[in-house]
Amino acid sequence: MGRGSSIGGIIIAVWLIIGVIAAGQRGYFNSDDANCAKAGTIVVTIIAGPLNYAGLNPKIDCRLPEPSK
Repeated sequence: MGRGSSIGGIIIAVWLIIGVIAAGQRGYFNSDDANCAKAGTIVVTIIAGPLNYAGLNPKIDCRLPEPSK
C-alpha cells in the first residue's frame, strides 16, 4: 500500500463530501418524513457526488411488498 491508495482514499472522501453537500442543498436532510424512498434517494445522491452538479438527479422509489394475510 503506497502513495496511490492514500490519494485514492482522499479522492473518495472528497467525492462523498460533495455528495453530502448536494443532498443538503436539495433539502433532503430538512424534513422529518423518514421512509425507504427518502433514505434511498439520500444515499444515491451522496454516492453520485459531483455528478449531481452535472445534471444527475437520482431518485429512489421503494415499493415494499405487503405482508400476506
